Amino acid sequence: MAVREGGKGPEVLLSRRAGAVYAAGHWHFPSGHVDGPFEDVVTALVREAYEETGLVVDPDDVRAAVTVHHRAPGGSARVGFFFEVRRWSGMPEVREPAVCDAVGWFAFDALPEPMVAYCRAGLDAYRAGVPVAVHFQEPGDPIGHAPAADRLHLVPAPGCGEPRPGREVREFAERAVGRITAWTDVSWTRAESRVWRAEGASGGVWFVKIHQNDRFHGREVAALEGWVPGLGGAGPRLVAADATLRAVVLTAVEGRPLYGAVLPQGEERRVFRAIGELAARIHASPMPPSSLGTAPVIPYVKLERHLEGARPHLRPGDEEYVRWVVGSAVRLSPVEAVVTHGDLQLRNLLRAGNGTLRVIDFERSEPQCAVRDLVRLLDCFDGREDLCKAFFDGYGRRLTTDEKARLLVERVLDAVSGIAFGSKAGDPELVARGRRTLLRCRAGTASSVLPAVDGGARR
Repeated sequence: MAVREGGKGPEVLLSRRAGAVYAAGHWHFPSGHVDGPFEDVVTALVREAYEETGLVVDPDDVRAAVTVHHRAPGGSARVGFFFEVRRWSGMPEVREPAVCDAVGWFAFDALPEPMVAYCRAGLDAYRAGVPVAVHFQEPGDPIGHAPAADRLHLVPAPGCGEPRPGREVREFAERAVGRITAWTDVSWTRAESRVWRAEGASGGVWFVKIHQNDRFHGREVAALEGWVPGLGGAGPRLVAADATLRAVVLTAVEGRPLYGAVLPQGEERRVFRAIGELAARIHASPMPPSSLGTAPVIPYVKLERHLEGARPHLRPGDEEYVRWVVGSAVRLSPVEAVVTHGDLQLRNLLRAGNGTLRVIDFERSEPQCAVRDLVRLLDCFDGREDLCKAFFDGYGRRLTTDEKARLLVERVLDAVSGIAFGSKAGDPELVARGRRTLLRCRAGTASSVLPAVDGGARR
């Protein structure tokens, strides 16, 4: 395979077979057979490349790609050696017009049709990064590649089975979208995150996610089937879900995470205004009929468990402050429940090339008080009143007095639970974030940065 970098990614050189040959009219790699018992496969490659295309290849520039054990629809079997070449001299051209009538460069994600099935199998195996593949066609299978008759079986090397998900999840995903040729682990750094980017044999891209428990799986599926489509493309689409595997297949979402992005101040303000607008759209989403009413009671019952795990990392006075804040919550008035994302933070917000925002990761979505979605955004407002103002300008309203009081309780509980979980999971970032939050809350900066409250009714 002659491979080069094109404007939209890797491209491969293909030739179209013609005349009285096998698979006439189909695209194939420049290829051939070993000439006699004394020619090795590398020498054969150099010779065939020049004879068919005019390219001059140095044997030292030949790299092994994949070996394919292939059986044609007629029943004959053979072993094919696929090599990668990225350096050569000359320009490709048709050198054997009796058996080839065209050559061309094609992007991996825009391959021509029809293409010899065996050739496509070798390319897909190469893209998957395996050393060996089996491609045994059945009688009656077409010569050209057809997704419905895809016989490729990948054989990974020792230690190369991961980062693919397990066999059952792979089979579930392929039933939903067809054969997947490349898996890329894109999990968050924490151990409970299991997400893969899956590239299909026909060029599509999806994400496959396994939830850590049934509750998270149910929440994400409910959100993706319920309110996320109402965002008009601002979130992924659910392709398939399996409750037994706790797995979902999702469409790819354009954009890069805002987490870690460095933007000019003016652009930052525009982004945070857009975050506010997106949060408002989420909170205005139709509620499931069974969830109408007031927001659930703040989970005091988890406080003792969280404090037990967080205590070694608390500063003097932290535990007393937490108990005082949470105890004061009994005096809070009921607040209307709305649809919430549940984990609205920069790593779950993507910014597309045109500046529009996308949102992902809905496993913590549930009917709650709207301020629950502000808890993990407040870090961004520290020392940046301009970003806070931009967010609420986009959100379209300020918080009520009751909401601000409830936000403090939610923020303190989130900090303690983050410290406890981070300590248990060996995640110093979570511990540091929780300690920082408690320090700001005790100093009064967590609420002072918020704009003046609304005078209207509670939401």
